[in-house]
Parts: sequence; C-alpha cells; structure tokens
Amino acid sequence: MGLIQALTRNLVLAIPIAMLLGLAFGALATVDWLSVLVVPLTLLMIYPMMVNLKLRQLLEGGDGRTQGLAQLINFAVIPFIAFGLGIWWFGDRPYLALGLLLAALLPTSGMTISWTGFAQGNLPAAVKMTVLGLLLGSLATPLYVKWLMGAAIPVDLFGVFRQIVLVVGLPLLAGQLTRHLLVKRHGQAGFQKQWAPRFPPFSTLGVLGIVFVAMALKADDLLTTPGLLLDIAVPLLALYAINYLFSTLVAKAWLSRGDGIALVYGTVMRNLSIALALAMNAFGEAGAEASLLIALAYIVQVQSAAWYVRLTDRLFGPPAEEVT
Repeated sequence: MGLIQALTRNLVLAIPIAMLLGLAFGALATVDWLSVLVVPLTLLMIYPMMVNLKLRQLLEGGDGRTQGLAQLINFAVIPFIAFGLGIWWFGDRPYLALGLLLAALLPTSGMTISWTGFAQGNLPAAVKMTVLGLLLGSLATPLYVKWLMGAAIPVDLFGVFRQIVLVVGLPLLAGQLTRHLLVKRHGQAGFQKQWAPRFPPFSTLGVLGIVFVAMALKADDLLTTPGLLLDIAVPLLALYAINYLFSTLVAKAWLSRGDGIALVYGTVMRNLSIALALAMNAFGEAGAEASLLIALAYIVQVQSAAWYVRLTDRLFGPPAEEVT
C-alpha cells in the first residue's frame, strides 16, 4: 500500500514511467490480448473514486452563483474551445481531436477538491462542483460527441450511453453502496479516518494500467512517428492555458477569493479517468489514439495545478485570516 500511495502522490512521474513501459512492451511483444484488460482496469480506476463521492452535498445551498458560473464555463465554453483547437490542429486525425474533446467534456475530479484545499479556497463549493460535474458531464458527453464529432467519426450514441452506464453508473452505485455499508458499520468518523484514504490509491493503479495498455496498443504508431507526443502536447497546453486564463478572469470579476479559487479548479481540473475509460471502451482500438492525448493531459493537469497554487495569493489576495 505504501508504494501505491507514493505513486498517487507522484503522478507527474508515475504516468510518464507507465507510458514508457507500455511503449517498450508494445515494441517487444504481441499486445492484442491487452484489450481484455480494459474493462477490469476501468472499473479499478473508477470505483474507488465513487466510494468517497458525497452525493448529499448537492442538497446544500448558498453558492448558486459559483455553481452556475462553473457549469456555464464547463459546458458552454470549454468544450467548444477544445473542439475548435482539435479540428484546427489535428486536421485529418479525428480521434486525437476526440481525445481533446473528451478531456474537456468531463469536468471536475478528486483533484478539484484537493487543489482547492491546498489553495485555501471554498472546499464545500468544490465538493458540490465535483458531484455536479460528474453527473452533468456523464449525461452531456454522448450528446456533445455525437453533435460535434459525428461527421468526422462514427459515433454510436446508444453505445456511448451504454459505456457511460458501465464506467460511471455501475461504479457509482457500487461505490455509494460500499460507502453506506462502511459508514453504517464504522460510523462517519471511522469511515473518514480508516477507510476513505484507502480507496484513491487503487484508482491510481487503474489509471496507470490503462495508460500502459493505451501506450502498448499504439506503440507501433509512436515508434513510426516519434514526434506524435510533442504534436499532441501543443493543443493540450493551449487548452489548459486558455482555461486557466478565462476561469481566473471570471473568478476575479464575479466571485470572492474562496469561491473564485473553487471555480478555477472546478473548471480546469478534468475527470481524465472517466475520459480515458470512455475513449478505451466506447471507441474500440481507435480510441487508443484518443487515450494518448488524455494520458498526456494527466501530466499537464497535475503540474499546472501545483503551479497555480503558488499564484493564488498573488491573483486573489491572501486568505482573510492573513490580511492585516
């Protein structure tokens, strides 16, 4: 468990290592059989994060403006920027454009809560954004993908919805049932102290496994065109830069410090685990190309979030208790 927790704390290093190992394995061995691991790795990746999801936060009020602005950015602004960047940069490689769109369509993750806490933002607002983003993103993603990408790639709308049920619905149901049983047996305090910290590291194992598989399946293409990862990085970096800038400007113009920080992390942090799962499960072998972009997004997301924490006092001012 100690090793897994260390990997969770060091995703910026762990994901590139998983990518390199997958590339090496794909270059040296037959990899078609790896496809059978996609579904179990997907469930290993998604289920643990659902155990710690607090659905009751949706019932709490008092931050309507923050939540409204966050969802407006998440579903009326960022997906269209990602779509435009993908079509402009990738041209005749629609599955890479799809990867950029999937990353943009599934907002918020555990990172939203963690980084909002590190930056001393409004934590309850971040928790609610995470729940809302998961539910709305799950419902909207198949429709957006069909609408925006249907002309470039074959999109089975029912098939994508079915995969949403598989990678979101079933793990959500199982996770909430697990949470209920553990709280009933150990109490809320016991669950938070003893059990809640045990689940996220297993999600990390699923992420690293999926990244490994995606890289192995695309190893031949990457070795033939070694500049592909650098090519993918350009629109990805542009998307995150635009997202940070736009969200920061909105937060500074409309919200308090705590709510503003929650808004930024609730709109820039993407649920890359679910995006990765959808790419691998809903679009078959071609989805491995989209998965390359999403895997690289993990590195950009974690590193940029850490950098932004250092800027929050300069952008929003110090927390209220530090103001003299």
